[in-house]
Amino acid sequence: MTRTIVESKTKTAIIGFDQPFCVIGERINPTGRKILAAELEQGDYSRVEADAIAQVAAGATMLDINSGAVFTNKMAEDPRYADNNFVEPMLMPELIKRVQAIVDVPLCIDSSVPGALEAGLAACEGRPLLNSVTGEEERLELVLPLVKKYNVPVVAISNDDTGISEDPEVRFAVAKKIVERAADFGIPAHDIVVDPLVMPIGAMGTAGLQVFTLVRRLRDELGVNTTCGASNISFGLPNRHGINNAFLPMAMATGMTSAIMNPVALPVSAAKIEAKKLELAAAGFIVPDDIDLELFCQLTGLGSTKSRAGSEMEAIRAANFLTDNDPSGGEWIRFNRAVVAPGEGRARTGRRKRN
Repeated sequence: MTRTIVESKTKTAIIGFDQPFCVIGERINPTGRKILAAELEQGDYSRVEADAIAQVAAGATMLDINSGAVFTNKMAEDPRYADNNFVEPMLMPELIKRVQAIVDVPLCIDSSVPGALEAGLAACEGRPLLNSVTGEEERLELVLPLVKKYNVPVVAISNDDTGISEDPEVRFAVAKKIVERAADFGIPAHDIVVDPLVMPIGAMGTAGLQVFTLVRRLRDELGVNTTCGASNISFGLPNRHGINNAFLPMAMATGMTSAIMNPVALPVSAAKIEAKKLELAAAGFIVPDDIDLELFCQLTGLGSTKSRAGSEMEAIRAANFLTDNDPSGGEWIRFNRAVVAPGEGRARTGRRKRN
């Protein structure tokens, strides 16, 4: 049975067909997060630390650490700050040190810059997952020696010098090529976690079926574990959580063993709370000024004022139970056990105005 072992200083995580699904938290990534990137440029890691804690609390098995940032404000003093090859090897070890100091889960070192990957490997305690290698010849020659040198598992992404193919046969062939090239370096198949590349279902109607077929073949023919960027499947569509919640258990049933994803449902913003109050007022309901905002959010279906596990985590835990990777449903029961404080009960947001 294929098992990929990843470790922190104190904790081991196993990616495998007979293991609970491995959730790799994706939020520590400045790419596309302007506020986070600006904070990192100023040496402020408070959001990184908060994201690390929230993701582990929501159930992340591992944390992905992505250093993809350029420091635009520092470009005036040194133009090299516009270059990922300059910024990321400095940023990656600092991110890793900060995260390791506050959580104990294994890490996934994520960068397209080989220098950042090696800097991360040097800073990381335990046995991290390296993200990633592709089928491009230059990338294979740069990354696979690092994998061998540090004896770590690696994510293998199914694209090569020709780009990302829409043909699943081509993507399978690229994955097979990477597994075979890794073997030439003495890297076993159980240390290769293949990302077969999830296409958006909104752009390609067969995207889900393609992934399910690929994952089965990767499991049955190559014997490798698999991962994906889970939210890619719903990109550009309404109610993305609904699609993600269906996709993840279906992918798990075909053999997918991990995903890089957001395990956290973010807090409801003050603006959304105020908009809901105005909506209720317009419908004739009185909302007390001193109402507890957490209670208000729960009663009106907005969510929560606090970070919590996202709905995808519920779907994953249910699928773990259904695939017998949650013995006796212990984790499912713990996840769903409601704790009600003494004196709490039903409450109303107010009364309807009389005409």
